[in-house]
Amino acid sequence: SLFPGLGFRPLPSEDNVESTLIWYKGTEEKNYKQWTDALDDFLQDYRTPGQISGRGQNIYNCDYTHLPPPRTVCDVDIKQYGPCTLENHYNYHKSAPCIFLKLNKIYGWIPEFFNDSANLPGNMPKDLQEYIKTVDDKEKHTMNTVWVSCEGENPADIENVGPIKYYPRRGFPGYYYPYENSEGYLSPLVAVHFERPIRGIIINIECKAWARNIKHDRHERLGSVHFELLID
Repeated sequence: SLFPGLGFRPLPSEDNVESTLIWYKGTEEKNYKQWTDALDDFLQDYRTPGQISGRGQNIYNCDYTHLPPPRTVCDVDIKQYGPCTLENHYNYHKSAPCIFLKLNKIYGWIPEFFNDSANLPGNMPKDLQEYIKTVDDKEKHTMNTVWVSCEGENPADIENVGPIKYYPRRGFPGYYYPYENSEGYLSPLVAVHFERPIRGIIINIECKAWARNIKHDRHERLGSVHFELLID
């Protein structure tokens, strides 16, 4: 498929391939360690970019006005993830966990951005539309972004999921694309912080990536991802 999928981390353990449930009890490390260990492993490459063979020479500090020169890749700075850091147990100890999202890599794929706030799709969540309008007013140069939304799937889930924050921003910056298999390339990440999810109840969550050439199809696992959160 030429449409990217959206993935989440941490994943439930391999012996339960079908599961998309992130479940743990309370605030004791032994209860949530499985999840934070999985995130440590996942983020290992992001923490040590220069130490991987030959990486480091071609890493560039990109931003929306400084695009990567030829044969370089953009740095992914994991210090910008707010509370969603290794040192902070990704906030699992506060029953307010962080989930990381990434778009699957498709060689040569270039996003077609929703970068005009007057022209957003009707099915885009209202809070994301509002957010994009404020970006359009204040930081127009950052509009070339693959936007991200996460929300509860059903009315009860919407109530139970509580406030959600996104780090370092609410999407994947356009300067990471296209992916051309350059040495040292790391996919950009969005850390999604669930600040006050209601405890003791399963919360169904759906996250979506937004660009004109991203298709949302849950069965094909395109452009959106579903998981459940249960914090006892």
